[in-house]
Amino acid sequence: MNKVSLADKFSQITDHWNPHIVGELNGQQVKLAKFKGPFTWHHHAQEDEFFFVVKGSFVMELRDKNIELQEGDFLVVPRGVEHRPNAEEEVWVMLFEPASTLNTGNTENEFTQKQLNRI
Repeated sequence: MNKVSLADKFSQITDHWNPHIVGELNGQQVKLAKFKGPFTWHHHAQEDEFFFVVKGSFVMELRDKNIELQEGDFLVVPRGVEHRPNAEEEVWVMLFEPASTLNTGNTENEFTQKQLNRI
C-alpha cells in the first residue's frame, strides 16, 4: 500500500486520450488521462463513468446539451448515454470505472486503448 501523488503520476503521462491505471479497488480502476481536443462520440452499455477534473477544464458534449467542467468538478455519465469529451486546452482528468470499461465504449477507432499501462 503506497500513497499516490497525482502530480507525479500526471508528469509521467506525455500523450492525450490514453488512460493510465493508478489504482484498483473492488473491481474498479482509478485511471488518469490528459485530454486535448475532441474525443470520439461513444457510449458504454454496461458501465457508468466518473470524470474528475484535476487541472484545467473541458466540455462533456451530450446529444442534447453540453456540460462545462472546471478544476475540482466531477461528472458521472450513466451507462448508455452517448457522450464526447472535448478539451480546448490540455486538461488532467481522473476516471473511476469498472476494469472492463473500454475507453471508446461501443466504438473502436484510433482513440481505442485496449491495453492500459499502469504507472
